[in-house]
Amino acid sequence: MADAARRAVLAAPLLMAAGPAEADAWSFRFPALEGGEHDLAGWRGRVLLVVNTASFCGFTPQYAALQRLHDRYQARGLTVLGVPSNDFNQESADNRQIREFCDAQFGIAFPMAALSHVRGPQAHPFFAWAAARAGGEPQWNFHKYLVARDGRTVRGFATRVTPDSIELTRAVETALASPGA
Repeated sequence: MADAARRAVLAAPLLMAAGPAEADAWSFRFPALEGGEHDLAGWRGRVLLVVNTASFCGFTPQYAALQRLHDRYQARGLTVLGVPSNDFNQESADNRQIREFCDAQFGIAFPMAALSHVRGPQAHPFFAWAAARAGGEPQWNFHKYLVARDGRTVRGFATRVTPDSIELTRAVETALASPGA
């Protein structure tokens, strides 16, 4: 076999493994908590904070800080998206009950996705994509992924990094100051 042909045969599996062009955050959709869907493409050029949430977790009070973050930076280009998950057995299995809880306890006005998996083989494709780019999958509820305006730059924040922490607010402010895609 000629060297060029041998190289082509050996390279073929690598090309197939690479798959199609790399996706960005704007390639994904989530079912919405109230029905319909959240097409992330509609937020292209904004900064996106995607958080896996749970109603019955010790970190559930972070909802209040997420709402304050949303209120503080929404006009400058931040969108917070809450994604309820029962992957850690601390969320209702009913979207209506989740919405009622969020409204009654925290007055949540930012977009909320329907109940979704955020880790493992059943993870929503966004979470698999973000985990591969930002240090791994959520280890607990209220893990946060901050997506820059370009839709490709992603940074993960563990549960203990609160929405009102200096670390997260500085990262949000830096992302908001950067030009869009």
